[in-house]
This record gives sequence, structure tokens and C-alpha cells, in this order.
Amino acid sequence: MKPKLILAGVLIIAILIVVAGLFFAVDETEQVIVTQLGKYIRTVRAPGLHFKIPFVQSVHRFEDRVLEYDASAAKIITKDKKHLLLDNYARWRIVDPLKFYQTVRSEAGGQARLDDIVFSELREELARHTLTEIVSINRAEIMAKVHGNCDAKGREYGIEVIDVRIKRADLPEDVRHSVYARMRAERERIAKKYRSEGAEARERIMAATDRDRTILLADSQMKAEKIQGAGDAEAIKIYAEAFGKDYEFFEFVKTLEAYEKSLGRETTVVLGSDSEFFQYLSQSTK
Repeated sequence: MKPKLILAGVLIIAILIVVAGLFFAVDETEQVIVTQLGKYIRTVRAPGLHFKIPFVQSVHRFEDRVLEYDASAAKIITKDKKHLLLDNYARWRIVDPLKFYQTVRSEAGGQARLDDIVFSELREELARHTLTEIVSINRAEIMAKVHGNCDAKGREYGIEVIDVRIKRADLPEDVRHSVYARMRAERERIAKKYRSEGAEARERIMAATDRDRTILLADSQMKAEKIQGAGDAEAIKIYAEAFGKDYEFFEFVKTLEAYEKSLGRETTVVLGSDSEFFQYLSQSTK
């Protein structure tokens, strides 16, 4: 009786194993390829329960979700010969599980191959740009080009590279101070250049101002002399007309003007009694 029970138990277990081997479940987050003795049979992406031949066909499971690759920081050299400590990451997914299985076998192998691709493309592309361009000016354009190249190469392994980004780009500690010193010296050189250009512009402006001032003064002096000359001519004309009408009155007026210019309050003049300059004074004392 016991041998029959044991045989029945073994038979039931064998049947359960065979039945269990007939089916496999696929999760919503997975994609599966089925191989038979190492030969590809089919790809399964639909979630649910699926059939396979037990002991002959094998199931290989791969993620169907977006995966993240976070690289370790590594040094690169920019176009202007500066060492840069680069920390980057990428987002990717398996789009061709058969090609992925044939080339890299597993997600660990895919991560390793993606590491080589991304770092190689970053190093090659960043070597064409200066530190300033990488950090601030052309960063988006650089990363777009790197992403395109990485995606094209990743397709050879059944990988779609969704995005590549730089998390951090710093100077190594051993060269940071020297680079900052060079940057400071460069800024000081530019500042001196601007100050020199400003001083030169100031001298040009001052020279132009002095020239314009001299010209204005000369023009004003010339106009003043012309006006004064015209006034003197008019005065002479008036004096001439007055002299022609009444010589004695004209002579009297001119003598008074001479007194006004030559004699002050504290002035003492010694003249002879027969002096023509003294004639009106002598007449006023009589």
C-alpha cells in the first residue's frame, strides 16, 4: 500500500511540475523573450499567462520601464586645456529585447555598455568646447548633440537613450585655485584695458573741448573787435561831423575828456601858464 501511495505522490508532483512548466506569467513592467535550446522563438510584451514547452524553452525577462544610469564622476579635458570633474546621468529603456539579449545579455551588461558610450561621447564632444561654453553658453546644444549620438549607438544594442544630462561639472581641487587665479588675472587685464581705453577717450574729449573753446573764444574776440572797430569808426565819424560844425566846442569836449582820463582826485599836474592843455583850467580860475 505504501509503495503505491509514494508512487502516486511522485506522479502528482511530476504532473504539477510539468503543468507549472507549461506556463509563465508576464508582469506589466516586464518584457520577455522565449528561446528554445538557445534559439530565439518569440518576444512577449503583453502581460498575463503565456504557454511554453517545459524543459526545452527558456524565458528571459527584461525591464519594460525607464531605467536610470548614474555614472561616477570622471575627469575630462576641455578645448582650453582645463581639467573638468564631470558627473552625469542618463535615462534609458530596452526597446529591442532580442538584440539586447544577443549583445549585452543582461541589464548589468547594458549599464556597462551604456557607461562606455555616454562617457566616450561626452569626452569627445566636450573636448571641442571651452570651459565657459560647457558651463553656461552652449550647454543645452552640447547635451542635445551628445544625446543624439548616444541614442544612435545605443540602438545597436536594443537600447533607447531617452536623455543625457550633466549633474555637476567642477574643477578638480588640485587645479581649482590656479584656474581661479588665471581667471582673476584675465579679468584684471580686461579691466586695465577698459580703463586705458576710458582714459584715452577722456583725453580725446578734453582735447576736442579745449579746441572748441579756443575756437569759440577766438570767434568771440574777432566779433568783439569788429564791433568795437565799428563803434570806434562811428565815434570818429560823429566827432568829425561835430568838428566840422563847431570846432571850438569839439576842441572843448575833447579837452574835457583828456582831463577826465589824465587827472584824478589825488593827481598833481605842473604845467606852464602858456600850455594849451592848461588853457581851460586857467580860464576857469579867472
